[in-house]
This record gives sequence, C-alpha cells and structure tokens, in this order.
Amino acid sequence: MYFGAHVGRSGGLAAAFRKGAAIGAETVQLFTQSPRAWRPNPHGPEAVAEYLQARREHPAVRSSFCHATYLINLAATDPTVGERSRDCLAHNLAVAGSIAADGLVLHLGSHLGAGLDACVKEVAGALLDALDALERPCRVLLENTAGGGGTIGRTFDELAAVLEAAGGDPRLGVCLDTQHLWASGVDFSSVDKADRVVADFDATVGLDRLDCIHLNDSKVPFGSQRDRHDNLGQGTIGAGGLAPMLGHPRLQGLPVLLEVAGPEGKGPTRADLATARRIHRVGLRRWAAG
Repeated sequence: MYFGAHVGRSGGLAAAFRKGAAIGAETVQLFTQSPRAWRPNPHGPEAVAEYLQARREHPAVRSSFCHATYLINLAATDPTVGERSRDCLAHNLAVAGSIAADGLVLHLGSHLGAGLDACVKEVAGALLDALDALERPCRVLLENTAGGGGTIGRTFDELAAVLEAAGGDPRLGVCLDTQHLWASGVDFSSVDKADRVVADFDATVGLDRLDCIHLNDSKVPFGSQRDRHDNLGQGTIGAGGLAPMLGHPRLQGLPVLLEVAGPEGKGPTRADLATARRIHRVGLRRWAAG
C-alpha cells in the first residue's frame, strides 16, 4: 500500500497537488470545484499544464484522484436536480481526465426511499453517458456510503447492482471508505472479520474493481449510518480496528487516501500519514502472526 491524502484546492489545482507532495503523500485527492455548489470552476489550458508539470516535478506522488461534487444525485426524480447532476458529473469527469487523474470518486446519490430497483437503470445510464461523452475519460469510482438517507452504495450488493446495470463497463471501479463501512454496519476490526469483508467484496463486486481506499476513523458508533470522519486512532474504530483491513494480503499495492481534519482542522499532515503507515505495519504483523 502507499499513502496520501485529500488536499485543499485553494490556490488552484497545481497548488493542491504540491501541498500533498509537501507532506510526503504518495497519492493525492482533490475537488475540481466546490463540493457543495453546482457552479463549476474554470480550469483553462494553463492550469491544466501547471498541474501536469507539478506531477512531473514530484514523481514520488505515484497517483492522483479527483472527488466529485457532493450535490450530484444520479437517482434524482426532480428533473432540475437530475439535469444539474448529470452536467456536474460531466464537468468533473472532464477536468479529472484533462489532468490525467487515476479516477474520479463519486457518491451516486440517494433514491430517497424509493429503493435501488426503482432507479438503478437511470443511475447506470447517467454514468455511461458521462463516460461516453469523453474520448479518454478516467475511471469513475463508486464510493460506498454510510447508509443513511437512502444513499446508494451502502452495501456491496448495491454497488454490484449498479455495475451490473451498466453492463460491467470496465471504466467503472470502486473506492472503499473505512468510516462508511463501519457506520453502515460492516465490521473489519479483526483479522477474521477483515478477511470475511474482503471475501464478500470480491464475491459481489470483484477486487479487480477496487482502485483506492479512503482511510478514516469514525466519530460515530458502529452501525450508526452517519458519515462522520475522525482522525486516525481517535474515533470509534481506533488504530487497532483499522489495522486488520490495512494489513490484508489481497489489498496490498492499493493507494490509500486520508480524508481527516488533521490536528489543526486544516487537513491531513505528515504526522497523520506517519500514523497511517504505522497502522499498516501493525496490520501486516497481525496477518503474519495468523
């Protein structure tokens, strides 16, 4: 595994990337626009070129990801929200592709109680439309959710259903968030439990779809169905609970991204990355010990 962080985009795309490099990140994630606004940020050729130059200047940063805007709801029944969601996804994906991102992480939205069956075809169609509109899109990574509010992707079966409805398109992958797993009632806090979770994911979604992991502790209890991240080792999962998942033999080699506030509330720091790597080493030892 190699470790990095979500970085703030103030100062532009290239500045965000360099922030990640400065804290020793080996992978970075950023928003291409405000995560809570529909209006896209313009990123002209100069901004794109500067970002690509920053990547060349920092080869230790092995991969980069974008995260799509939170407002997107591909299951929306309101036509205005639906149109805005599709347009926003298309713009986010275009920017991610232009900077050669390794994936665009996406929250699919909520069926608002109607159930996944009622909207899965529309969700899959919106994903394929966005991908087909670009000559060389990066992979769209469906993120699991904490489970509240009818959100899509709260179980591996739901993620698999969306992928199946999209015809198993290879341009679709998955990002797993540890806090969301925990909050949705998936326990991975021991070697045996982590092994069952990974086996279940492989049987339903397929490990070939797993492109990255979001590593977060949880401010809320197990099964609470709320999306509330905490700094590593300070939440209800704890360092010991995170270690078995990070040490799992079948997950090695994946990029791992921290989405935590950090000690000063300004995002992950070099110390947070050191904590993640230490938890990883503990996990490897626990697996080696059987």
